[in-house]
Amino acid sequence: MSVASTPGAADGQGPLPEAGPGPDRSRQRRILAPLALAQFICSFAGSNMNVMIKDISKDLDTTVQGVQTAITIFLLVMAALMIPGGILADRYGRKRCLVIGLSIYGVGALISAASPGLGVLILGNSILEGIGTALLIPPVYILTTLLFTEVTSRAKAFGTIMAFAGIGAATGPLLGGLITSAISWRAAFVFQAVVVAVIIVLSRKLEDPLPADPSLDFDTVGAILSATGLVLVVCGILAADDNLWLMGGLLLVGALVLVAFFRWVKRRERTGAQPLLPTELFRNRTSNLGLITQHTQWLMLMGVSFVVAAYLQVVRGYNAIDTGIIFTASTVGLLISSLGAERFAKRREQRTLIMAGFAVTVCGIGVLLAVADVSSKAWASTPGLLLIGLGVGLMLTPSVNVVQSSFPEDMQGEISGLSRSVSNLGSSVGTALAGTILVADPSAGPYAVSLVVLAVIGLGGLGAAARLPRTPPVPAPPPAPAPHP
Repeated sequence: MSVASTPGAADGQGPLPEAGPGPDRSRQRRILAPLALAQFICSFAGSNMNVMIKDISKDLDTTVQGVQTAITIFLLVMAALMIPGGILADRYGRKRCLVIGLSIYGVGALISAASPGLGVLILGNSILEGIGTALLIPPVYILTTLLFTEVTSRAKAFGTIMAFAGIGAATGPLLGGLITSAISWRAAFVFQAVVVAVIIVLSRKLEDPLPADPSLDFDTVGAILSATGLVLVVCGILAADDNLWLMGGLLLVGALVLVAFFRWVKRRERTGAQPLLPTELFRNRTSNLGLITQHTQWLMLMGVSFVVAAYLQVVRGYNAIDTGIIFTASTVGLLISSLGAERFAKRREQRTLIMAGFAVTVCGIGVLLAVADVSSKAWASTPGLLLIGLGVGLMLTPSVNVVQSSFPEDMQGEISGLSRSVSNLGSSVGTALAGTILVADPSAGPYAVSLVVLAVIGLGGLGAAARLPRTPPVPAPPPAPAPHP
C-alpha cells in the first residue's frame, strides 16, 4: 500500500487533506513554515562559505584547500549520518529529533562564529552542524509525507520545501557575501543561529502524526560501517591532488567497508534482526533511478557553486559581495522553476520534468564554459548560472516525490534517511571532486576541466532520468466548495 493510498487519502480524510481557502490552508502554512525553513538553513550552510573563501583563509591563516576541506566534511557528515538519523526519528519521535538537531546545529553555528582557527571551525561547522543537520532533515521529509497524504497537496508541500532547499543553496553565496562584506564572515554563522532559534519557536505547534517507537532496534554496527565507508570514499577524492596512491588506497578500503556493510545488512535480515537499511529499499527500480537523479542534481549544484565561486574570487579577484551578486542569477532561476513545481506537475509527467532539468543544467554549464575565456566582465557568468538555477529547480521536486512515494508509510523513516544521505553525498562528492581539480591551480584550465567533468556527470543523470517509468501528470485537485454567504 503506497503512501498516497493510505487510509483517508483517497476520500480526503487523511492527516492533512486538500484544503480550500479556509482555515486548513492556514494550518498547512503553519506546518510548512518550520519544515521549509529548516531545509533552507541547512542548504544555506552548504553553500554560503563558498563566497567566504578569501576572508576565512586570511583570517584563520589557512588555504583555499583548507576551506574546501571544511565544506566537504560538513556535507560528508550529513551524508554519513542521515540514514541513522532517519531511524532515530522513528525511534524517538520525529518532532523531538527535529528540535534536538536544530539545537545541536545552533551550538555549532555559534562555535563557528567564534572559531580562532580552522580546527575549531571544522568542529563547529563541519561536525556539529553536520550532526545537527543529519538529525533534523529526515523528520522534515517524514513529517511532510505523513501529514500531506493527498498526491497533489504532497507535491505542493515537497515543492515548497525543495524550493527552500534550492533557494538556500543558491542564496547562500548572496546572503553570505552581503553579511561578510557588511560585517564579517563570522556574522554569517550568527545569522544561522538566529534562524535556527526562530525555527525552534515555530516548530512548537508541530504535531507528530505517529507515536515514537522506542522498541525499534538500532543497528549500531551498520551505522558505523556505512559512515566509515562513505567517509573513506570522499576522503579518497579529496586526496587526489596530493597523492594518487593514497587516493586509490582510501577509495579501495572505502569500497570494501561498504561491501562489508551490505553483507552485514543481509546477515541481520537472515537472522530476523532490524538492519540499518532493509535491502527492500534497493529492489525498487523507480526509487533507485530517482536516487541517482537526486545524487547527481546536488553533485552538479554544489560542484558548480564551489568551482565558480572560487574561480571568481581567486582568479577574477572579486570580493564576497561581488561573487554573491553574480550568484543571484542562479537564485532567480531556482525561484522561478521551484515555485512552479505544482503547476508543472499537473501538466507534465515527473520523468519529463527531471530530464528537462538535466538538459537545461548541462546547457548552463556549457554557457559558463563558452564565456570563460571570452569575457572577464562580471555579468558574463550570469546567463549560465541562470540556466543552471532553472534546471536544478525544475527537477528537485519531482525527484524527491518519485523516491518518497515509492514506499509505504511504515518505511518512510528509512527511505527519507537514504534519500537525504544520497543527496548530501552528492553535495560532498561534487565539492570534493570539482574542488580538487580546481584547487590544484584555479586558473582557466582546471576551471574548464571541472565544469566539463560536472557536465559529463549531468549527462549520466539525464540517462538515468530517461529510464524512469512514464507516469501521468499529477491530477489537478477538485475545485474547492463555494464559501457560505
